[in-house]
Amino acid sequence: MRQAFGTFTVTAPRQGLHLITDAVAAWVADQGMREGLLTLLVRHTSASLLIQENAAPAARRDLERWLARIAPESRDYEHDDEGPDDMPAHLRSALTAATLSIPVLHGRMRLGTWQGIYLCEHLHRPRQREIAVHLVGQ
Repeated sequence: MRQAFGTFTVTAPRQGLHLITDAVAAWVADQGMREGLLTLLVRHTSASLLIQENAAPAARRDLERWLARIAPESRDYEHDDEGPDDMPAHLRSALTAATLSIPVLHGRMRLGTWQGIYLCEHLHRPRQREIAVHLVGQ
């Protein structure tokens, strides 16, 4: 059994879903493991991770609109240290995930045909987001 740890930074130029599948796949390939379990953790409370449809841009846009409706920006929140998008960002993160677990087989993530890994940036301003990665396998 082997383990590999790492981190990589994703630049999120705007609020929304940003496809990071290729960066994660490249990291997995660099580890040289045939099979195992990959864990991803976004190290922020106003961003999250999501596995979702990666072929139809309309699905991404619909998800972004749904998150905006379910946790709208408002001056009514008590927590607004970084502005009116601060608390909605935390709520949107709570609705999605900070961690993902993905099986690895034959050196590749076992995602479905139309699945992609997204960094969900919930704040408006451009951000550098750090994702911790851990692969256990052989």
